[in-house]
Amino acid sequence: MSDEFRGKTAIVTGGGTGIGRAISVALAKRGAAVAVIYSQSEQEALETRESITGSGGRAIALKADVADDSAVQVMTRAVADAFDGIDYLINNAGITRQLRFDDLDAISDDIWDSLVAVNVKGTFHCCRSAAPYLRKRPGSAIVNIGSIAGETGYGSSLPYAVSKSAVHGLTKALARALAPAIRVNCVAPGAVATRWWAGNEEKMRMLAGSLALQRVSTPEDIAETALMLLKAESMTGQVIKVENGQTL
Repeated sequence: MSDEFRGKTAIVTGGGTGIGRAISVALAKRGAAVAVIYSQSEQEALETRESITGSGGRAIALKADVADDSAVQVMTRAVADAFDGIDYLINNAGITRQLRFDDLDAISDDIWDSLVAVNVKGTFHCCRSAAPYLRKRPGSAIVNIGSIAGETGYGSSLPYAVSKSAVHGLTKALARALAPAIRVNCVAPGAVATRWWAGNEEKMRMLAGSLALQRVSTPEDIAETALMLLKAESMTGQVIKVENGQTL
């Protein structure tokens, strides 16, 4: 435990699993009060909350579909009321669809709509709703979780790569719109050992061999970069690639 974020409050969307869980736990270990936001993964979010409170930290778990603007507004108010304000927002909630990349006919409007609604509009909903609270706190910051797919144009599916590229662009636009009160940055992870890789461990090992550092990131690796960006007072509008040299 450390006091680096003592007295701070953070919202972490998609906070119950994978990267979101690692960020939630890392913030709590450093003294922050954490709102673990989930949409589908209730059990995992409750487990994350219990892990934090069982270690002496402060956390709540709240359900909110980030694609639903009204639900996001209710969630944000609840967090501000529970913890007397908001200092940080980490937009980690996201979805994908595994599709053959060159099969354009498989990409229906429903797939586009669902990925854009969560990954892009959901990120915007959370930023817009949290901004009035963040403006009241000196040193406030937003960190969006993008993807290296948004830089390379290649990932689990074409709509996913495009949606994450939009998150990177949204990061830059919001950095201008919310300056100077709120800093907005983005982490673009490469391959990360989360449940998305379940059943594809051999493919993950093959991928690691082609990376300069010959490793696949852990959720904790991404969390450390996200926390660095929360504290980096001279950085805004930046997309930081954490991908073990994939795009070197």
